[in-house]
Amino acid sequence: MRRRRRRVTNAALVSAGAVLLASAAVAVAMPAGAAAAGCSVTYSVSSQWQGGFGANVAITNLGDAVTSWTLTWNYNAGQTVTQAWNTTLTQSGTAVTAKNVSYNGAIATNGTVSFGFNGSWTGSNPDPTTFALNGVGCTGGTEPTPPPTDPPPTTPPPNGPADITVNNATRYQTVDGFGAAQSIWGSAWSATDTQTLVGMGANQLGLSIVRTGLSPESSEWATHVNSLKTAKSYGSNVKILASPWTAPAAWKTNNSRVNGGKLKTDYYDDYANHLNSYVQYMRGQGVPIDVTSVQNEPDWHPDYDSMDWSGTELRTFLRDQGTKVQNTKLMVAEAVNMNYGYTDPTLNDATARNNIGYVGGHLYGTEESGRLRPYSLAEQHNKPVWMTEWNLHAADGGGSNIWGNPANAAVWNETLDDIMRTVHKSMEANWNAYIWWYGKRYYSFIGDGESAFGTVAGAPLKRGYAFAQYAKYVRPGYQRVALTKSSKASPLEVTAYQGDGKITLVILNRSNSAVNNAVIQAPQNVSRAEHYLTSQNANAASQPTSVNGGQATINVGARSISTLVFTL
Repeated sequence: MRRRRRRVTNAALVSAGAVLLASAAVAVAMPAGAAAAGCSVTYSVSSQWQGGFGANVAITNLGDAVTSWTLTWNYNAGQTVTQAWNTTLTQSGTAVTAKNVSYNGAIATNGTVSFGFNGSWTGSNPDPTTFALNGVGCTGGTEPTPPPTDPPPTTPPPNGPADITVNNATRYQTVDGFGAAQSIWGSAWSATDTQTLVGMGANQLGLSIVRTGLSPESSEWATHVNSLKTAKSYGSNVKILASPWTAPAAWKTNNSRVNGGKLKTDYYDDYANHLNSYVQYMRGQGVPIDVTSVQNEPDWHPDYDSMDWSGTELRTFLRDQGTKVQNTKLMVAEAVNMNYGYTDPTLNDATARNNIGYVGGHLYGTEESGRLRPYSLAEQHNKPVWMTEWNLHAADGGGSNIWGNPANAAVWNETLDDIMRTVHKSMEANWNAYIWWYGKRYYSFIGDGESAFGTVAGAPLKRGYAFAQYAKYVRPGYQRVALTKSSKASPLEVTAYQGDGKITLVILNRSNSAVNNAVIQAPQNVSRAEHYLTSQNANAASQPTSVNGGQATINVGARSISTLVFTL
């Protein structure tokens, strides 16, 4: 069904001479001394479909004295609340009660809080006309509900001009996956953590690549065996990328694991055998290593595990030693900002090039350097490009406790505008994989329980749900395909993929306005369409869709990332 948007505002009168709207008077109030004059409640039905609706509620001008609130109203047409966010919502008969939750804390200085919920209805869905705040009402007026511009049809809408048209005759890169790294130093993911990160069930994130550290000490190799085995067995077609930070200290020019230092040339063969020994050890433990990098960040020498290479040194190593590393595919070279100087020499040498399977690089400074774009030399030689690390959590300003709040605006804005935007741009750049830094961290995909940052260990975080809009629905082996957009869809950043009898679109709407009744045209008739959306106030929430032939009609919420899956 097509949806309609409506809004009803219930506000206190702020002057003794104000005239009441007698036919629409409502009760909305605060206890005396507990709120500023002019407190108001705005109730908005943001979308409505046959049998269901979504609503947002804002309470404004609460006043600084209020640290706790309870809002009540009645549904007199049999509506039922089904799901809520940013509030604790209960219903007894017709009476609905909303209370603040712990992460709302004290009311902000502007005295504003908001929450939302979904509900169901039969017959009709009139707005509530009476509200009480902390048990007390005050008089006010309502804004008339505007008539819908498009009455909800009783039959599926006819085929018509599409806002997004998928063209699978034009194809781009094959997707290898989306992933994250385990802790490079320290303990492994638990079995439950791993299942949450790679699983395909409810509240699981569907990662298809796990990056793990390749320690210079063989005594440390066992640390991640169990978690990697769990990822391989529990996930769907999960690939393992092993990345070394350094060779053993004795083989390096600075005789240390840390502060860079180069691999001595007379130890090149030992290093190749070291990489091979790791791969064979893990294989013997039941963990095939799909991809093995030669070096993490060869252009960076911090005061932790690190090792320096030049592009020509990497080429020489791969040319002369690459065949010694068996039962895996080698990657060059995970430079900090996808610096071609570390990969071009290998790609331009036929022998070295034949000894690698992948080109890797990190996203730090890559966009600013103009390299968040197709890597033509890698494409020319059919070498998939993987973005293997990025870490950004500037939203906390250096450590504020915001990450455990699922509706924190700063967290969501950074997630959508920086991280999800770069995933989109990486896909448009024909890159084949996008791998985030640690999967388990307070600013990441699941919480680590660190008390200073307010996350629950192992619980999915907002950033994880957003990333899963790609990871869970764009599976390894899917191929990106072309699409066109109408002017109505111009605010949307969209990529489309085909595989496993499905067409999947990932849609970013970073604008402040919803794009409602967007018509999506598949290349053929579809049997089913599913739409899932993550926003500041929703986590992978199923959205209503209407399907007719090869078209689906959806609402794309403002400031959201969503995925539409067509089953062909």
